[in-house]
Amino acid sequence: MRIGFDFMDLEAFLAVKDTGSFQVAAERMNLSQSSITRRIQKLETALGTALFERTTRDVRPTLAAKGFQARAESILQEAQEATRSMRDETAAYHFQRLQTVSLATIPTIVPALVAPAIKAFRAAGHSARIRLMDLAANEVAEAVSQGEADFGICSLPMLEPTTQFEAVFNEPIGLALPEAHQLAQRATLSWRLIQSETLILPARGTGNRLLIDESLAKTNRLLRWTYEVGRSTTALELVVSGLGLALLPRSAVSGHAGAGMCWRPVSDLNAERPIGVLSRLGRVDTQAAIAFKQALLHVLEDIRSR
Repeated sequence: MRIGFDFMDLEAFLAVKDTGSFQVAAERMNLSQSSITRRIQKLETALGTALFERTTRDVRPTLAAKGFQARAESILQEAQEATRSMRDETAAYHFQRLQTVSLATIPTIVPALVAPAIKAFRAAGHSARIRLMDLAANEVAEAVSQGEADFGICSLPMLEPTTQFEAVFNEPIGLALPEAHQLAQRATLSWRLIQSETLILPARGTGNRLLIDESLAKTNRLLRWTYEVGRSTTALELVVSGLGLALLPRSAVSGHAGAGMCWRPVSDLNAERPIGVLSRLGRVDTQAAIAFKQALLHVLEDIRSR
């Protein structure tokens, strides 16, 4: 059933009922008397009954008006409470957003990039909470695009049409291996040297695997692997367990340098992944998000200059 009146009509009705006068009700609501009259007529039409008896001397409520008063007051009270609740929730969300920075990031760069940036952010006196969303590259792009993250640190640019990617540096993909391995004695490796080893590769379809496949395809090299895993952390666990050697970006190994692990470049692999900041087009960053993004960019610049 269609409702033929609104909250202002109910407010006009209660004002006339309280004051006993269309003119006084109009003054209370800062409206013209004719506007009050139209609203009462509209309400009477919607309810199908007269609400007031009008004489030259006064305005008297009908029995229908007396019965309707409690319902009108209840409707307005519920509407006011709903409005206050929404405003409180909106204010709370706005305050929380100002006090929280949400960063979507690929996990492999957390030790080398995100952790130092957090330390710099704190050292600068910023106290905002930081929500880290460690995700795959395509999930980082999705989180930024949908507004779940203020911005992201990603390795694959332009995955979503609503985002923009600012590349800062290219990170080489090389070989992760135990420090006790014989190949660890060399500063640089070649594809010929590692081809006979038990290799652990990123899963097909992941960003790192695409870069490796593209590099090998350019030189017609064959790829022989024993293990294929979805996450770099899993590949590192296999390396630590002595099950093989993993082709990984340099930053994936940096957090394990003190655990008997090392990373060596493969001179003729020529596979690099771009690392940079992913932002949502049109999004206005909070001051905390701006400060944290600057801290990340400073660390990125330091990494690039090494």
